[in-house]
Amino acid sequence: MSTRPGLTIIGSGFAGIGMAIKLKEAGYHDFVILEKASDLGGTWRDNTYPGCACDVPSHMYSFSFELNPGWSRMFSPQTEIWDYMRACVEKYGLAPHFRFGKEVVGLEYDDAARNWQVGTGDGETFTTNAIVSGIGALHVPSYPQIPGRERFRGPAFHSAEWDHSVDLTGKRVAVIGTGASAIQFVPRIAERAAHLTVFQRTPPWIQPKPDFALSPRMKRVMRLPGAARTLRNAIYWVLETRALGFTVDPRLMKVQEAVARRHLERQVPDPELRAKLTPDYTIGCKRILLSNDYYPALTRDNVDLVTDGVTEIRENSIVDATGGEIEVDVIVYGTGFKVTDALNEQRIIGRNGLKIQEAWQNGIEAYYGITTAGFPNLFFLLGPNTGLGHNSVVFMIESQVKYVIDCLRLLSRTGARALDVRPGAQRAFNDRLQERLHALVWNEGGCRSWYLDEHGVNRTTWPGFTFEYWARTRRVRPEAYELIH
Repeated sequence: MSTRPGLTIIGSGFAGIGMAIKLKEAGYHDFVILEKASDLGGTWRDNTYPGCACDVPSHMYSFSFELNPGWSRMFSPQTEIWDYMRACVEKYGLAPHFRFGKEVVGLEYDDAARNWQVGTGDGETFTTNAIVSGIGALHVPSYPQIPGRERFRGPAFHSAEWDHSVDLTGKRVAVIGTGASAIQFVPRIAERAAHLTVFQRTPPWIQPKPDFALSPRMKRVMRLPGAARTLRNAIYWVLETRALGFTVDPRLMKVQEAVARRHLERQVPDPELRAKLTPDYTIGCKRILLSNDYYPALTRDNVDLVTDGVTEIRENSIVDATGGEIEVDVIVYGTGFKVTDALNEQRIIGRNGLKIQEAWQNGIEAYYGITTAGFPNLFFLLGPNTGLGHNSVVFMIESQVKYVIDCLRLLSRTGARALDVRPGAQRAFNDRLQERLHALVWNEGGCRSWYLDEHGVNRTTWPGFTFEYWARTRRVRPEAYELIH
């Protein structure tokens, strides 16, 4: 590996790949992409559970500069998204830049040399001028703290680390958690298991998924000049209208809630089961999920929904809060990811020995989610408060990639070695951001979600429309940065 790459990208999901493509386009070829696994793809490499698919329409969940007229469905399955990412890597000649099996274990800024020391898990250390962290939010599986979890004798695994060697046919299976992944794999398990018990802590709001296979004729139409772009633009604006309830006033979520309630009533005729599946918080407070087959799966004779909390796991069973003991052969955890605390373990040391944990002791924050004071030339993609509840994060990634390249151009133009966001600029941005978030559905909707940190502060989502974020990151304001020569 080059011992002094000009720029280092960490991670090879949509963020890392998008950054690499635009770097090459802008004439920057001196970079490496470090990937801890043996293949690229991030979330779409790791999540191979049955039924894994995107919950944003494919024509929007892709790069705007690399449209794919050949998607097989409106919402593509995992393998197709992964194939798309590999095709992008091949088309833009990124393969020589990849370094696989390179887990980053430490980043340390050298004040004298004005560069970064990067340490990898295999003991290698090298120097780089700038770092782009594209590690994403949904990659560190979160396991629940349940007494006796390690005592269980049967197979037990997280949905993001699916054990395909375990045949669930004819087994008694327990699923703990009912988030975005679970509602995709529960229907698949229900078809094969002798009995399935789903443990639900909080019911999600679920809307119909407008998914369908795209016919050969439709694919031919998509190949006509401008057709795929027109469809993408239409999907963008449809999704963006959903932001009204998120970004303007939670009361505007009533329409979304009516759609979800009607969906539940139509698919679950049993009033007792329906009551268990009806959330008691404002829709949008947690991620809105899309599914046409989750509710029907729960109405099957071989499926039980348990809403009493899990208090203990024993060698061959799970005990709920009523003391009921349910014997199971396999446990699948659909309990999501560590998001707001994903960087707690990271060894990142900035200027004057400042640790990232010290900089973020009151909560993770960054300037537009991209730069953090005290850490020059360190850029985050999908950093704090740039996640979405209503549209495609790939759109946000592209805005951030452009911003990072503008920062690099500012360095070239001024001859500076590094740039560091001024604490005042970061403070003003985040104060205004939290002021806006405070009145919105994620904080006011009456739920606890992974959007919030341990203090109940939203460190995850963007409080506005995506076009607002795009407009505000169009141009780097040099006065917001200290240029280090």
